[in-house]
Amino acid sequence: MDESESPAGLRARLVDVGVDLVTREGAQALTLREIARRAGVSHGAPRRYFPTHLELLSAIARRGFTELAARTTTPAATDGDPRARLARLARTYLEYALENPGMYELMFRHDLLESGHLGLRDTSIPLFGVLVELVGQVRPDADARAVAGALWAQLHGIAQLWTWGSLQLTTGADDFAALLHTALDAHLGPEGER
Repeated sequence: MDESESPAGLRARLVDVGVDLVTREGAQALTLREIARRAGVSHGAPRRYFPTHLELLSAIARRGFTELAARTTTPAATDGDPRARLARLARTYLEYALENPGMYELMFRHDLLESGHLGLRDTSIPLFGVLVELVGQVRPDADARAVAGALWAQLHGIAQLWTWGSLQLTTGADDFAALLHTALDAHLGPEGER
């Protein structure tokens, strides 16, 4: 491949390669050297477009947040009462996590990302904002940000433990639906109660 292609073209190709690599092999595979090798450029080429490894990882994670945001803003996801929307949002979140475990891990590894760069916060924080807004509509009596944070942490735990096979082993479940329903009831109160 030609390193003389436009800066925007090579920058996008490096991110594309990183997205493919994290999807196939996980976040631990995302080294500058491996991304450069798979993009067909010298190992120093990524540094011209991403001064730090963290900036390249952040650009890759941004793609994940953009895809997750697109899934959560479809007309089917935004119709209905707040409780139903929250349930669909949570299901979409878990489905994304289970379908994309490498990307999902990278997206929430803020210790590896420069979330203030490349608009990463512009894609990640609004997703949490939607969760807070919906929780506030379902639980106007509660601190919506705290409830949303606890629910989000529980969803993250379900996703991680399901990925590892732990929840299937301990609960005997072959689908996370019952766990999701229980998590929503725990944080929002039983359905139909409010």
